[in-house]
Amino acid sequence: MTRRIKKVAIIGSGIMGSGIACHFANIGVEVLLLDIVPRELNDKEKAKGLTLEDKVVRNRLVNDALTASLKSKPSPIYNQKFANRITTGNLDDDIAKVADVDWIMEVVVERLDIKKIVFDKLEKYRKPGTIISSNTSGIPIQFMNEGRSEDFQKHFAVTHFFNPPRYLKLFEVVPGPDCKQEVTDFLMMYGEKFLGKTSVLAKDTPAFIGNRIGIFGIQSLFHQVKELGLTVEEVDKLTGPVIGRPKSATFRTVDVVGLDTLVHVANGIYENCPDDEAHDLFKLPEFINKMMENKWLGSKTGQGFYKKTVNTEGKKEILTLDLDTLEYRSSKRAKFATLELTKTIDKPIDRFKVLVGGKDKAGEFYRKNFAAMFAYVQNRIPEISDELYKIDDAMKAGFGWENGPFEIWDAIGVEKGIELMKAEGAEPATWVTEMLASGSKSFYSVKEGATYFYDIPSKSQTKKPGQDGFIILDNIRKSNEVFKNSGVVIEDIGDGILNIEFQSKMNTIGGDVLAGINKGIDLAEKDFQGLVVGNQAANFSVGANIGMIFMMAVEQEYDELNYAIKYFQDTMMRMRYSSIPTISAPHGMALGGGCEISLHADKVVAAAETYMGLVEFGVGVIPGGGGSKEMALRASDSFQKGDVELNVLQENFLTIGMAKVSTSAYEAFDLGLLQKGKDVIVVNKDRQIATAKAHAKLMAESGYTQPARRKDVKVLGKQALGMFLVGTDSMEHSKYISEHDMKIANKLAYVMAGGDLSEPTLVTEQYLLDLEREAFLSLCTERKTLERIQAMLKTGKPLRN
Repeated sequence: MTRRIKKVAIIGSGIMGSGIACHFANIGVEVLLLDIVPRELNDKEKAKGLTLEDKVVRNRLVNDALTASLKSKPSPIYNQKFANRITTGNLDDDIAKVADVDWIMEVVVERLDIKKIVFDKLEKYRKPGTIISSNTSGIPIQFMNEGRSEDFQKHFAVTHFFNPPRYLKLFEVVPGPDCKQEVTDFLMMYGEKFLGKTSVLAKDTPAFIGNRIGIFGIQSLFHQVKELGLTVEEVDKLTGPVIGRPKSATFRTVDVVGLDTLVHVANGIYENCPDDEAHDLFKLPEFINKMMENKWLGSKTGQGFYKKTVNTEGKKEILTLDLDTLEYRSSKRAKFATLELTKTIDKPIDRFKVLVGGKDKAGEFYRKNFAAMFAYVQNRIPEISDELYKIDDAMKAGFGWENGPFEIWDAIGVEKGIELMKAEGAEPATWVTEMLASGSKSFYSVKEGATYFYDIPSKSQTKKPGQDGFIILDNIRKSNEVFKNSGVVIEDIGDGILNIEFQSKMNTIGGDVLAGINKGIDLAEKDFQGLVVGNQAANFSVGANIGMIFMMAVEQEYDELNYAIKYFQDTMMRMRYSSIPTISAPHGMALGGGCEISLHADKVVAAAETYMGLVEFGVGVIPGGGGSKEMALRASDSFQKGDVELNVLQENFLTIGMAKVSTSAYEAFDLGLLQKGKDVIVVNKDRQIATAKAHAKLMAESGYTQPARRKDVKVLGKQALGMFLVGTDSMEHSKYISEHDMKIANKLAYVMAGGDLSEPTLVTEQYLLDLEREAFLSLCTERKTLERIQAMLKTGKPLRN
């Protein structure tokens, strides 16, 4: 049968339930969110004379939970308007409505007795064939299945999201013992294609895959920290971005998630996995027990491994827990010689060999840590997974690791990893020894652009499933390279389409990147059909190389700076007016110049998690790569639709002037940075390059024609300029902005108004680009601008006047 998910019911509106409801709303699905009826009135309800029979009271728990979720940061929803896709209710009055949904998901507390009561209620109204699943993180399916109808059991599985559901990509699917194969297949497909997740098929074992390995890693650290005499700060330094893991690293992550949550899962593994060779490791250290007694659970209780305070000078300060004394102290800077050796190595995967060779405490830590992890994961096959890649996928998607355990082992070397294990008293699993004996020297390999993994039963490298919808640039970069310089690699991604992949630090845009874009357009116009600008780094691009701008401005090399800005503008105009379709594929941060690239592409295929904005105001300038011009042009196009001219122009002016950044690609439509009916969004970032390629190919095959240069941009002249100048003067006078901020804003106003023309006039794009470049250069002569740029270069944050 062909399934369509038009409406889902989420039972339980806690942090996870509301978060899951919001993510289904994100992708356009109608949601029915239900929770229990309160047993007593609160003070506000008593004061209003309400009773337990009033609907506002009966739906209080679900409405309060959803409201709290929508207000939380980071937001669980792409756009607050999407919340209207969620209907709330309670399990007494609205349970019958589940008969109208296509998927029912239970997200109530982790107690089997309560889940059984909920399932009893649902069985009365659920229509046969409806998928039903649980978000449990540990209760065995067989227990939840007991006493259920045959149809329930055939359509029942665990669908385990990780918190927060919008941001963490892991979607563990654990089919029930009687679950139909087509239901399992559908859930795996739906998680990946529609929810934008990494779907991992897991077995019904305690904590499944992600938490089993993740909690082992944290528990292992808890025990190692005392053994090696490491501080909280040192562990977080060693287990953060340097090894490709989130900034929150270990202890800060535990604070955010909640120590009680971690303890609950660890205790579950300890109690339910008596034969685990690392069983004793899941026993909580004494300092964790003490923290639990003190209710030092992390962010939710105001203190955990870290504690926010205000010092005697009235300044905010973050204190750190001393694990020996269990008292809070001022934070100490962590520094290790081994980490210094990795500063010139850009990719974490390339650092591991150096890290395990360190001669200091950091090197010892990494040797012990990785040895323990390798020993543990090798023995979880086939217990929790038959294939090793599922363990790596789960850790990357659920815990934000850039590389999974087996990928790290490969990077260090399989034989070197065995050497590390033996030094710690652990032996390689039989299947690992057999792998080496068979001639396979690594867990993974790449053939013809596809990833292969070592398949234990067949003792051979087997193609990893599910790659057909993806283009993995790491796999094709060397074999499909068409051009390369210090800033970009241009790859042939097939079907006559080229891809320009930025390779500069943080994907900043300098002369080498601009040269690469021009070269890509040259090549595509000559021998190909279309062009994609996309990469698979953490961020699309954080903007122009401001260090280069700063040096030119300081040296007063204004002719060179003028040339550099014009080169940027000309490159953007080539993106727009080439003879082949150009597609931009932004994701993560697409700021400043990174945003301007997308503004000038024929089409944008944005990842849902795209944070886009023209942020140049923060360093004391206006967008100079065509961004200011483009926002004036888009306002002009809105005039033709009958919109109020000054209002539209003002909105676009404020988007730049307030350095607004979208919190999702959907919000970028509201800011005018993406265009409805033209630009598209993909929820699964892994599909982005392939989707962008498909759009480029379709546009080319549909008969793409080079656009004519615009000569019809309507600017409002003095009418708009006067309005802007009065506004900025008023804001400066009221101390909302500084004198320098006013100067920047007035320069932007001059550009977007089209100068001080006496009446509305039609102008060319080049006219606006010239005004934009002149304004940008004049601001680069300002001392305050140079101070802001210098501050940004030193701290990563703009100086505020």
